[in-house]
Amino acid sequence: MASQTRTPEDVARGVFEAVSSHNLDKLREMVPADGVDDFVPVGEFRGPDAIRGFFAEIFAAFPDFNITIDRIVSAGSTAVVQWHLSGTFTGGAFQGIHPTGRRVELRGVDVMDIADGKVRHNTSYFDGAAMARQIGMLPRQDSAADRAFLAAFNARTRFATQVQTMRERRT
Repeated sequence: MASQTRTPEDVARGVFEAVSSHNLDKLREMVPADGVDDFVPVGEFRGPDAIRGFFAEIFAAFPDFNITIDRIVSAGSTAVVQWHLSGTFTGGAFQGIHPTGRRVELRGVDVMDIADGKVRHNTSYFDGAAMARQIGMLPRQDSAADRAFLAAFNARTRFATQVQTMRERRT
C-alpha cells in the first residue's frame, strides 16, 4: 500500500507494530524530518533521530518492553490510540534513573496527527506518577511512606502560604 493511500489508522498501527517489535529503523521511517513526539510526563522529542533515541533508551532500560493496542479511533488526519504497556526496569538507565528491577504496567493514549503516511505530531498521555510509583521512585499509593510524604508536602505548603501572607501584610 503506497504511503499516500494509507489511512491514519494504518499509519498508527504501523508505528505501534514498530515499537512493539523494537524496530527502531521502521519507527524512524514513519516520522518526517520535522516530526514531534510529545510524551507529556517526560518531554518533547523533535525529529526522527531524537524520537528513535528516546525509544532506544526505553528498550535498553526495559528489555522486555511490550505495548499493545486496545483501540484505535481515527477521523480526518488524526488517529487516537488507546494502549497498555508492560516491562521490567532491569536494563540501562531511563531519563537518568537507574534500573530498579521493578515491573511497570501502564495505560495511555496517543493522539497522532498524520500527513503523507507519516506521524507529524504525536502527543502521548500516561500517568507519570503511576510509573514513578511502579519503579520505586515514589512510595506506593496509600502506604505509610506515601502518607508521610503527603503530610510533609502539605506542611511545607502551609508554611510557604503563611510566609507569603506575612510578606503581603508588611507591604
